[in-house]
Amino acid sequence: MPKPVRKVVFPVAGLGTRFLPATKAIPKEMLPLVDRPLLQHAVEEARAAGIEDFVFVTGRSKRAIEDHFDADTELNRTLEERGKMDALEEVRGSEIAPGRCFYTRQQVPLGLGHAVWCARAVIGNDPFAIVLPDDFVQAETPCLKQMVEAYEEVGGNIVAVVDVPREHTSRYGILDVEKDDGRLATVRGLVEKPKPEEAPSTLSIIGRYILQPEIFDHLERQQRGAGNEIQLTDAMAKLIGSQPFHGLRFEGTRFDCGDKVGFIEATLAHALKRPDMADKVRDMLRKYC
Repeated sequence: MPKPVRKVVFPVAGLGTRFLPATKAIPKEMLPLVDRPLLQHAVEEARAAGIEDFVFVTGRSKRAIEDHFDADTELNRTLEERGKMDALEEVRGSEIAPGRCFYTRQQVPLGLGHAVWCARAVIGNDPFAIVLPDDFVQAETPCLKQMVEAYEEVGGNIVAVVDVPREHTSRYGILDVEKDDGRLATVRGLVEKPKPEEAPSTLSIIGRYILQPEIFDHLERQQRGAGNEIQLTDAMAKLIGSQPFHGLRFEGTRFDCGDKVGFIEATLAHALKRPDMADKVRDMLRKYC
């Protein structure tokens, strides 16, 4: 059996420039899908996958993230005194237990690989997951839980993948596939943002990863790649051949919440899945469609 995955890294140091001015004072990851911030959805997905330790790679002006996952004793007491037990339960559900929540800063925006490297001291020699909150995945079985189940079968490194139109390959890390059973694809190479005519496939990596700690040996070299940034994809490619590496076609729908329209679509999709809101949201949509 491979060593269990019990740690997760959330790279949340970005400036959120596509959502300015909303993100001038509020971290992009704290924008709400209905009544939970994007980042809380990501934390809940990780919890459902058996994650115990949560590592947030933050930047300046991200204190709201720390406060959100902390216990607010005054708020909890006030809700309890007023008999608002449902609200109290929701608030307590956002808290992360003491000693299970870690924060480290990425002082310079040098790319996703650099952000993950900033978590190396907390991860140590353990396998770990990475969740990008911008990618919201709606699924009966949470996406990361599906990945952990696949990891328990094959070990090594696993990335969540979706098929994208060939003209969009230049936006993503793309798999070069050795064999594919329709669920798990064995990876023989990775290419960061290839031109459509040069892409080895249309299988694109989304914001879910399970990686072995040897990734830090390659990130430590601080080699620049596409966009003059330290690319996680480049470091992952160096693990292929020495460790198993697979892409998982997960069951579910991925929404790109780093895009304004994608964020609106994710909000609607999430609201329509909630029994307390679905009918009212459908009635509202008929007024505009």
